Formats: sequence, C-alpha cells, structure tokens
Amino acid sequence: MIEQISQRQQDILALARAQGRVSVEDLAARFEVTPQTIRKDLNELCEGRLLSRIHGGAIVTSGVRNVSYEARRLVAETEKRAIGIAAAGLIPNRASLFINIGTTTEEVARALGNHEDLLVITNNLNVATLLYRHPSMNLIVAGGPVRRADGAVIGSSAVDFIKQFKVDFAVIGASAIDEDGTLLDFDYREVEVARAIIENARRVVLVADKLKLERAAPIRVGHLGELDDFVTDALPSEPLRSLCAAHGVNLVEVGPAAEAGEPG
Repeated sequence: MIEQISQRQQDILALARAQGRVSVEDLAARFEVTPQTIRKDLNELCEGRLLSRIHGGAIVTSGVRNVSYEARRLVAETEKRAIGIAAAGLIPNRASLFINIGTTTEEVARALGNHEDLLVITNNLNVATLLYRHPSMNLIVAGGPVRRADGAVIGSSAVDFIKQFKVDFAVIGASAIDEDGTLLDFDYREVEVARAIIENARRVVLVADKLKLERAAPIRVGHLGELDDFVTDALPSEPLRSLCAAHGVNLVEVGPAAEAGEPG
C-alpha cells in the first residue's frame, strides 16, 4: 500500500506515527495546500487502513500495534492534564492507591503533589520518577521485568506483588473503550497487572480521554461496570453514558462536549 501513495501522504503517515495524531489545519499549513487536499489525503490513508479518521484530523490505526509511548504523551495533552487534576481531586489525603501504566495516569500522579500522607503503589516507573522526591508520599514500586517501550513493570512477579495489598483507590488507564463498555489493551502481561490492580482496590477510577473511544485493541481488561469513577474530557457516546448510569459509575467530564458533525 505504501508504494501506491504519494510522497505527501507518506510524509503525513510518518508524522502521524511520530506524533500519534495529525490535524487537517496543521498539515495544510505545513504542506502549503488547502484543507480539502489534506482531507482527501487523510481519507485515502484511512481507506488503506493506515490511519483512522477523527474530528479534525486522523490518528494512527491502532488495531495492530500501539502508538509509541512518547507519541501518546502528545496526543490530547491538554485534556489529559485536566483529567489528571480532576481524578486527583477524588483522592483524599492519607489514602492508599495503585497507579498503573499510562500517559493519563501519569498526569494523575503529577497532580497529587500537594496531597499528604499518601501510600502509592505503582508498576509505572514514570510515576515513580514523578513522586519519589515528595516527602509526604510513601512510594512502593512493583518488581518484575521492565518493558523498555514505556517503563511498565509487567509479568507474574508484578501481579503477585500487587496481590499482597488491599488499597483504597486504583487509578487505571485503557488503550481503547468499546461501545459495549469493554476496556481494552494491547499487552496481555500489562492486562494481568491491571486486573490484579482492579481486584485489590476498594474504588476503581478510570482515566481516559475521548479518543480512546475511537481506537481498537485486542485484549480485554474489564468492563465499565466494574468502575466506580470514569474521568474523561467528554463522553459523546450515548450507549456508554447509559452504561455509566445503569452501573452507578460516577462520570466526571472535564472538557467541552464533543463537537457534532462529520470529521473536519
């Protein structure tokens, strides 16, 4: 498929793979062409299943492999920061909590800086780096193999370690959320750790931006009905909104409602 696309489309694809997401406006300015030309390029790349269309642009097709961790940090960066602040607001002082791998869970950790007397248990080396200097934090890092791509501690050792605890909160992320409420991820070893975290917390908080509704991943983590709180920038899906209401999930939306209409 690559050899059948134009040089500009190859450049767009390279940008999307580096950044995780591209917008029509930015691409039109970069290549000095009209937005209509860029929309045509994106539509053709999406028809070839190389990208997935979203409002205002496109993201890397994620059914086969995940976007790089550093690129994910740049996707919905402002939204993730707001989600992190809102989720941290749900956690009181002197609480115990798990935080798992994810760029949005990192934002929760970043927003916990002013909390007092927290016990934080994590399999996320990025979270550990953010929190270990805080004098009011008691930090425990799960042991086991470290995934080089993102600093996640995964595998049976991490699962066994986490099962020793029963904490007040679990802060988890997901790579994708299906329309039926299924939470999905890419690595079965990461999913095993996430399941242990969910099962050993009294209250489970999912942090995920609305782009997760537009992605696909192959491995089931759990279901929206297992959550106590879902913190997101916006939830445009009425079926998921109804599921939250039916299961008593506290839905916290921190951003503007999703824009209506076709992808721009």
